[in-house]
Amino acid sequence: MDERNPADDMAALRVAIAACRLCRDAPAKGAPDRLPHEPRPVAVLSSAARILIAGQAPGLRVHESGLPFNDASGDRLRDWLGVTREVFYDVQKFAIVPMGFCFPGYDAHGSDLPPRRECAPLWRSRVIAAMPQVELVLAIGQYAQAWHLGAAKAKSMTETVRDWRRHLGRNETPAVLPLPHPSWRNTGWLRRNPWFSIEVLPELRNRVKTLTE
Repeated sequence: MDERNPADDMAALRVAIAACRLCRDAPAKGAPDRLPHEPRPVAVLSSAARILIAGQAPGLRVHESGLPFNDASGDRLRDWLGVTREVFYDVQKFAIVPMGFCFPGYDAHGSDLPPRRECAPLWRSRVIAAMPQVELVLAIGQYAQAWHLGAAKAKSMTETVRDWRRHLGRNETPAVLPLPHPSWRNTGWLRRNPWFSIEVLPELRNRVKTLTE
């Protein structure tokens, strides 16, 4: 009996994700509409990284480049983590898997739509199972927090992030640290919540340093 090769399984999963067109061809029941543009799934899977960055969905710039967090939000996130672009994009150090792999488009106000409903039910559990070495999940935004924290998530993103110590202290693997989205739209939130920079960022940077060295 042939033994399965984890590297082959990971490669096959990457290929399957890249070929996914579900949100365009078979939109989920209750979804606003099918994806109006050609899907371009963006996800960085890793068999070595000990940190998983669980974001929401790619923005337009990421959709165009195919590189996750290749925008101003990524610059802010890298500052929060205390890492360079080189380290951030080192697949041996970080896996980057958003809740929705494709740019969902804009709403009537010009803001990014939520992650597509089709993506997480199809892919998330398979992706997480393929990366058992992950020790820390950075759950960015309410959609990632809802999936990775489940019932432990508070009603609001602010409450969830404010309760970061309890989430990190749960006896579960991987540990989950909830974070706000690093978008420029959250600049006001950061000003209103100085405790985030004072309390959370030092812990975040310390854990990132430990898990990437």
